[in-house]
Amino acid sequence: MVSELKKAFLKLLDEDFEFRYAIAGLIGLREILNRLDKVEEEVRKLWEEVKALREGQNRLIENQNKLWEEVKALREGQNKLWENQNRLWEEVKALREGQNKLWEEVKTLREGQNKLWEEVKTLREGQNKLWEEVKTLREGQNKLWEEVKALREGQNKLWEGQNKLWANQNRLWEEVKAVKEEQTKIWREIKGLKAEVTSFGRAVGRTLEDYTMAFIEIMLEEKGYSRAEMNVRKGIFVYDGEIFEIDVFNEKPLIVGEVTTYLRDEEEAEKEVEKLLRHIEAAQKKFKRKAEFKFLSVGNAPEKVIEFLKENAKKHEIKLIYGKEIIEES
Repeated sequence: MVSELKKAFLKLLDEDFEFRYAIAGLIGLREILNRLDKVEEEVRKLWEEVKALREGQNRLIENQNKLWEEVKALREGQNKLWENQNRLWEEVKALREGQNKLWEEVKTLREGQNKLWEEVKTLREGQNKLWEEVKTLREGQNKLWEEVKALREGQNKLWEGQNKLWANQNRLWEEVKAVKEEQTKIWREIKGLKAEVTSFGRAVGRTLEDYTMAFIEIMLEEKGYSRAEMNVRKGIFVYDGEIFEIDVFNEKPLIVGEVTTYLRDEEEAEKEVEKLLRHIEAAQKKFKRKAEFKFLSVGNAPEKVIEFLKENAKKHEIKLIYGKEIIEES
């Protein structure tokens, strides 16, 4: 009888929810069961989180095979790592000590950061003041642009007047240029007359060489040389077993010149230039100084030959004297 009653009682506890809670309440377990219900609710929420985690896990599974291969390689290396475990622990200990120092540095950095924020705050206040200054400057700038606009209008008027002045000035320059050309011609004539007067005392029957020498003496005087320094004459000297006879020569400053009364064609002119260049080279080697002045004096020649001589004189820095006029082509 008792046995059957126990079985019925246990069956009711197992099958009847209300009966089970009533019995639990009677024996003081109702509060525990209520708490279990709350725990069950929390467990349900946890299962929902687990579900979400499982969804993430499915994504991770895609890379699981690769990770397993990495794990396999890591396991192979793990055997070697175990051998150095003691050393690693020592390194960990040293790292921890270093970590403590790092924390101290972090603390210092934070303190510095606070100071920086204070500086930033000060800079922002200064920036606001600068913006106010910029605003003031912009207002002043607008006023300046108005002034510039007014000045440009005045400048345009000035340019109009200046263009008229330039036109008049160009006319004046043309007049001045013409006067200078006339003045140059007159000066050349005066030089020729001075040379003639100077050479007149040397011989009644003046030669082209005399005229060239007189001309060179006048030129040296104009360049600041005194009469005592000049000894312009025919020159004869021996160099390297050869006798050189130079039409116009002065030792200090070294001057070498050749004089010819007439050149018929370009061939004769080229030979005369080569002769002068050979005499210049010999004189420079003989007296161990550079020729300061090189002259070629021609009494008369066709216009074509004169043009040829001008080109060569310019090329070799030779002063060309034609008739009674020096042609400055060097």
